Amino acid sequence: MLEMFTYPFILRAFVVGTLVSLCSALLGVNLVLKRYSMIGDGLSHVAFSAMAVATVMNWAPLWVAIPVVIAASYVLLRLGANDRLSGDSAIALLSTGALAVGIFIISMKSGINTDINNYMFGSVLAISRSDVTLSVVLSLAVLALYVLFYNKIFAVTFDEPFAKATGVRADFYNMLIAVLTAVTIVLGMRMIGALLISSLIIFPAMSSMRVFKCFRNVVICSAAISVVCFLAGLIISYECSTPTGASVVLINIAVFAVFCAVAFFRGRIALNGADSDK
Repeated sequence: MLEMFTYPFILRAFVVGTLVSLCSALLGVNLVLKRYSMIGDGLSHVAFSAMAVATVMNWAPLWVAIPVVIAASYVLLRLGANDRLSGDSAIALLSTGALAVGIFIISMKSGINTDINNYMFGSVLAISRSDVTLSVVLSLAVLALYVLFYNKIFAVTFDEPFAKATGVRADFYNMLIAVLTAVTIVLGMRMIGALLISSLIIFPAMSSMRVFKCFRNVVICSAAISVVCFLAGLIISYECSTPTGASVVLINIAVFAVFCAVAFFRGRIALNGADSDK
């Protein structure tokens, strides 16, 4: 197993994947609690379209995708705030439209199938040294902003009307969550893929919520699950020559099943204890 870390592309994947997994887990808790977890799926489709355009035009994909996806996150929030359009409807409109644009542009250009497959399904080989530098800087910025505004984000997540009543700028912090999510989605796409990156946000949060109820405990557990699942998926991918993204997601599914079982048996034990007290 130690041999795999002698390869530069594995080291790059390890560094970027660990940081992106950590960012995804932290933001995922807030998105799931706000019932906005599918924003990751919508933004990943927008990122795919932006990267497809960048590839066709021979531009740097990450530098193009990041501002485009941040702009898309703003549009999603504005559409979701419309009384006539629910949040999931806004995500569906934007994601399907962006995906259609990306596929249309790809169809106009031949010879880029390999790059597009990397964006759709992920590949550890697709991460360059320049990608690592940008990813590390932006991931650390995401983590720093999350920690810095942790209390405000917590307030907006649990009770937005009350947060507004106490003077918290809820719209600003909602936008901050969306922007941080957008950056995380773009950074993780090269390795996990557009079709699977949203699972990196949803599964760790859902798993930790099965066992823990305190917000801080959920966040810490979610972060630990996400990083461990990524490392396990990376090792399995190397040892079994399987796609990294799919391996990571399958490990997350297995962990989710284990946490569901733990919650079930803990509930049964608590119920039996209550019955015996009677």
